[in-house]
Amino acid sequence: MDRLDSPTVVVLGSVNMDLVTTTARRPAPGETVLGSGFATVPGGKGANQAIAAARSGARVRFLGAIGADAFGTELLATLSAAGIDTTLVRRVDGPSGIATIVVDDTGENSIIVVAGANGRVTDLTTTELAAIADADILLCQLEIPIETVLAAARHALASGTIVALNPSPVAPLPDELWAAVDLAIVNSLESEQYSTELAQVAHVVRTLGADGATYLGEDELSVAGLAVDVIDTTGAGDAFTGALVATWNQGAPTALNWANTAGALATTRLGASSSIPASAQIAAALTTD
Repeated sequence: MDRLDSPTVVVLGSVNMDLVTTTARRPAPGETVLGSGFATVPGGKGANQAIAAARSGARVRFLGAIGADAFGTELLATLSAAGIDTTLVRRVDGPSGIATIVVDDTGENSIIVVAGANGRVTDLTTTELAAIADADILLCQLEIPIETVLAAARHALASGTIVALNPSPVAPLPDELWAAVDLAIVNSLESEQYSTELAQVAHVVRTLGADGATYLGEDELSVAGLAVDVIDTTGAGDAFTGALVATWNQGAPTALNWANTAGALATTRLGASSSIPASAQIAAALTTD
């Protein structure tokens, strides 16, 4: 995808260090099992989606916070290395956000997130609001305080910036936030939890894992899942979401197909941000398919 043809995306969200343990099977409550591997991988839904959008060619600016620890330094470097504008990323006292992730041999995972610095994003500065107003698309999730997401969406709506929301993890959301959303990207669980609210959103994209994805808006569309060798499903939804917003200006059919391919390819490698495919990989897979 030509970067000049892609939208300018501001991602407001979380950035975490993922502590990833692999094991044959995930433990039952009270049970101890032996693991087969461990890695630290930069992640967080906001950062993952920002990296995915950048790797699909979008011009991306990130709004969020890192801690005053070694993880924070590595997280900031990871965002910068992906070509993301990090000039407005805050560095705050205390630890960065982390996620403890257990991945079993089927590729399924269990995740515990500790907000850390992400929980400190409780307001938006004049400069951050200006960045949102200047963007084509604002992309948010729910791993930072919801009041901040609402303030950003409110400002984007007033500025004519498209508001894209991935409402994850599921939480009660104010009606004013839903009224500002132009594009919602949800999985099956989120689709069920927010079924009433999604009825008022102009464009709804639903991810179905191995079964592909659907779009409901100006038309009804669906794409089938891709047959891939699944290693780890962590971050696949984030890869999908970032790729979708990066290509949204090319129309829903193109964006849905592109994002579906990106999400599938992300399952073929371990980790979240580390598994996100580049534009050339997605294009090659589409050509092959």
